Amino acid sequence: MGKSLPRRLGVIVGVLIVLALAAFWILTIPATVPASALPPYTPNLANGKTMFNAGGCASCHAVPNADPDKVDPTRLGGGLALPCPFGTFYVPNISPDPKDGIGGWSEADFVSAMWNGTAPGGRHLYPAFPYTSFRHMQLADLRDLFAYLKTLPPVPGAVRPPDLVFPFNIRRMVGLWKLLFLHGGPFVADPVKSAQWNRGAYLVNGPAHCAECHSPRNPLGAIIESERFAGGPTPDGKDWVPNITPAGLRQGDNAKSPWSEGDIASFLSDGMTPDGDFVGGAMADVIRNTSQLSKDDRAAIAAYIAALPPRQGPTPPPQKKD
Repeated sequence: MGKSLPRRLGVIVGVLIVLALAAFWILTIPATVPASALPPYTPNLANGKTMFNAGGCASCHAVPNADPDKVDPTRLGGGLALPCPFGTFYVPNISPDPKDGIGGWSEADFVSAMWNGTAPGGRHLYPAFPYTSFRHMQLADLRDLFAYLKTLPPVPGAVRPPDLVFPFNIRRMVGLWKLLFLHGGPFVADPVKSAQWNRGAYLVNGPAHCAECHSPRNPLGAIIESERFAGGPTPDGKDWVPNITPAGLRQGDNAKSPWSEGDIASFLSDGMTPDGDFVGGAMADVIRNTSQLSKDDRAAIAAYIAALPPRQGPTPPPQKKD
């Protein structure tokens, strides 16, 4: 009797472990979009280019160059290193190359990646790829974007896999991350708001994925929703991304007047702030993209950003004096 109790406990523990592993496996199955969910469609390449520019695809996926001004935005061979607290990610090749890029992907593969963070073959993509925002894009826009990407030149060359610390290097764990943080679906317009505001809300929260950079993150790398758009440190901790709510967008040092819609729209066109300074760093790459959007789209983004509720985020470090 004394020996049977430990044996029974061992069996029970073993069964519980098996059940836990089975539950983990089932709950973390990568979601995909079947080809049958995509009805016949004629892509709009002009709109695909708009989505490409709104999303700033070239800023991350273009082959890096020592001189940023000489980067070819049509050569999407990837390779850019993105250091973060979990290790280093390397931006993938999304050119139409059939071997190293997405030339062999189907349209359903592309939609699955953008909406669900799932690569062909049922493999989780790490959320360094901002599918938490792309999940809000409309299906037609994704199909247009995919068609546009296929018009760009194929770039051979495989990109190295990410260098991540344990346990973040266990890709299946991303499935649990998605259960916690991947929510919502394609953008639904707010009937109370104007068409311009809704267009801006869609662009900012969907293809342009502004919150992915302009929001602080929790220890698991997910956006802190209560401080969305309120700024925070860059993933590598070496710089600071500003608060773009009215609590952060102020004219000049310690000024009380927030940027106007016109200020924001103008900034998205030429990168000049209301006090006459020009943006640099990663935001300069963003301006290269937003400057190619239509005037109406820049105005829509400005209308939405100007209407954000003021939010206080993390306190930025003191600015270095020249």
